[in-house]
Amino acid sequence: MVEEEREIVAYHESGHALIGWLLEHTDALLKVSIIPRTSVKLGFAQYSPRERKILTKEELFDRMCMLLGGRAAENIIFGRVTTGAEDDLKKVTKSAYAQVQLYGMSETIGPLSFPIMDDSKRNELEIYKKPFSMKLQHLIDQEASKLVSKAYFTAEKILKMNEKKLKKLATSLLEKEMLSYEDVIRLIGPPKFPKQVVELADHVLPNVEES
Repeated sequence: MVEEEREIVAYHESGHALIGWLLEHTDALLKVSIIPRTSVKLGFAQYSPRERKILTKEELFDRMCMLLGGRAAENIIFGRVTTGAEDDLKKVTKSAYAQVQLYGMSETIGPLSFPIMDDSKRNELEIYKKPFSMKLQHLIDQEASKLVSKAYFTAEKILKMNEKKLKKLATSLLEKEMLSYEDVIRLIGPPKFPKQVVELADHVLPNVEES
């Protein structure tokens, strides 16, 4: 990874970490790294998982903000965005449509739930008729787009208000390549909302957000 990419990845991962650090409804950060895991995954943030079976609208929104923190950080620092947020955007888009179309969380659409068809699993010859009108589909698209835009605006606003902390994290990441929970506390202070931190054994599959 060339130095320019290292800097972009450092700010991208710091954006994820800082948003998660400052918002209430996110998992506790264990570590953030810019050590490439594969040729595609150039950095990652690992979180302490919570045993949750159901999620509130507020929790889903904060998670969307955290996912968009990487892209927002790139735009704030470099004035442009990269392809590094592709997976983040897929997850955010999926979450937004699920909230609007599946979980009945849109005030505009109301408490309705419609199945979300996965095109990749549908037979090409099968004619799939959606159980709602084109007008409602357009409204669903609008609501999902508004939700993503709101989450991105929130993430960008938080990072702009805490730009010094963002730069501290990124600078330290460039130097050390990996920051632990304790490292982050030393750099920017304790998280605004205390969260339970559970260390994971090396053999346990981690809760990871990768870029």
